[in-house]
Amino acid sequence: MAGLYGDKFVEELRQGLTGLVNRWGLPASCTVQTLNVSENATFKAVDPDTGRQIILRVHRPGYHRPDEIQSELDWILDLRWHGVVATPKPLPIDDGSYIGSMFAAGDVRKVVAFEFMTGVEPEQNAGIVAGFRELGAISARLHRHARTWQRPDSFRRKAWTYETMLGGAPLWGDWRDALGLTSDGKAILERASLELQKFLAAYGEGPERFGLIHADLRLANLLVDGGRLGVIDFDDCGFSWFVYDFASAVSFIEHEPIVPELQSAWVEGYRTVQQLSEDDVAAIPTFVFLRRFLLTAWVASHAETPTAQALGAPFTAGTIELADAFLSKIGN
Repeated sequence: MAGLYGDKFVEELRQGLTGLVNRWGLPASCTVQTLNVSENATFKAVDPDTGRQIILRVHRPGYHRPDEIQSELDWILDLRWHGVVATPKPLPIDDGSYIGSMFAAGDVRKVVAFEFMTGVEPEQNAGIVAGFRELGAISARLHRHARTWQRPDSFRRKAWTYETMLGGAPLWGDWRDALGLTSDGKAILERASLELQKFLAAYGEGPERFGLIHADLRLANLLVDGGRLGVIDFDDCGFSWFVYDFASAVSFIEHEPIVPELQSAWVEGYRTVQQLSEDDVAAIPTFVFLRRFLLTAWVASHAETPTAQALGAPFTAGTIELADAFLSKIGN
């Protein structure tokens, strides 16, 4: 992944999309602008004549297989059908399927499109607590749907477990490659990793705790428009612990003093929809640390993205501080 999304490559993708947008009913004269580069590259296409806007996501190679991409879209379509959450509609191409293809940098790239959703990322101000109360209710509705939905036989999504986060098959890279990691810091994180492994094994993966989740409800994937809180980007949805959805929601602000208040609001909102045991609530801070640990690996393996460049080695240092606090709390 490292180095994949250089400026030249992103521009090649943008230009390539101008020859593909007709498959979603847009003219070649539409404008295509880069929105975001993270796991994938995301663009907005605008028809200059009608003003119609769509969002195009170009998937990076070697991450999601086509059946995994289609499974994400299948879940979104069913969530929309049942009115579970406000989220953009996946848009089919001209043959009725949902996954297009384009050739760039010597490889085939899979492309999907969504309706444009209005709104802005939530601000970290006094209103964020109320927003997390609503997000808790949304999370509970997502989890309730996931527990009862009869998934298609073809449904395939990745699992976010210890092994795929911090263990031997990490989906976002090895945390040992963290930027600026020293030998002393590595020793601290090694101990923390082992303690997390023990905790997760004891916590278990029973159906009341583990299932299909969004897995990336961070502020950048939420859109506020008036009284509506919309959720976007199900690209990381997969099988993991339900309370991990709160941990992902506080991505990159895990160290902020407001997080316990956000957790209380999220739990309160969640319980307006369905139960959440006290044991599960007590486990949430550990999942917050787990997410931070995972993000430290992500920053290293996605070093060319704007987010990773803004965080750099200080993010690793912050993770080590949190690991120290985590180990002290459990008496290690």
